[in-house]
Amino acid sequence: MRVTLIILLAALAYGCTVEPEPLVYGKDICYTCKMTLMDPKFGAEVVTKKGKVYKFDDVNCMLGFYHSDFESQGDIAHLLVINFAQPTQFMDATNSWYLKSELIRSPMASGIAAFATEEEYSLYKKEWKAILMSWGETNTQFK
Repeated sequence: MRVTLIILLAALAYGCTVEPEPLVYGKDICYTCKMTLMDPKFGAEVVTKKGKVYKFDDVNCMLGFYHSDFESQGDIAHLLVINFAQPTQFMDATNSWYLKSELIRSPMASGIAAFATEEEYSLYKKEWKAILMSWGETNTQFK
């Protein structure tokens, strides 16, 4: 009986993972706009402390969800964005850099691309005549 209980508790703990899931482009659907994720240079994900995963095709869709209080901000374990310079690589959204420009063709027209480092965004900033924004500034754009 005790062994069965331990195995059951271990299985429950394993099933409640709070890890991100890879975005599957061409298959996954944006939770907010319901469009299929198509461009691997863009995307975002919210993972709750209970392990619920919400996927998004553009940072503005994620921020619309984030500010909707559908899930309490205190219940969020991971707030992630895709690194434009290294597609399919997740980054912590709160520690990323963002470029905003009309020349950025993001899926839902946010005009925002996310980057991990100055070296990465500096390659695009001048070409796109972009504005560099921190997480706080980007977050405020879509309140």
